[in-house]
Amino acid sequence: MDVTNTATLDGVKSVVVSTLGIERRADQISASTPLFGSMPELDSMAIVELVVALEQRFGVTIGDDEITGEVFDTIGALAMFVEAKTRLS
Repeated sequence: MDVTNTATLDGVKSVVVSTLGIERRADQISASTPLFGSMPELDSMAIVELVVALEQRFGVTIGDDEITGEVFDTIGALAMFVEAKTRLS
């Protein structure tokens, strides 16, 4: 899956980096970077913080039923989800 909007990808990456406090690894993160199950910083509390930060940054609402393993599979998958949500807003 390709993220068509690099601004969305960059924004999601920025939110993930700042929310998880992984600034030291920011340059190693790309669209294919795995998230849930691969980043020890991404626990259940961090997911809640990340969802809130994404909602604020992109002006979207993310329902509890939309928080799935597929959405949080990779940075790119998360960015595509956010991009789709912004198109619906």
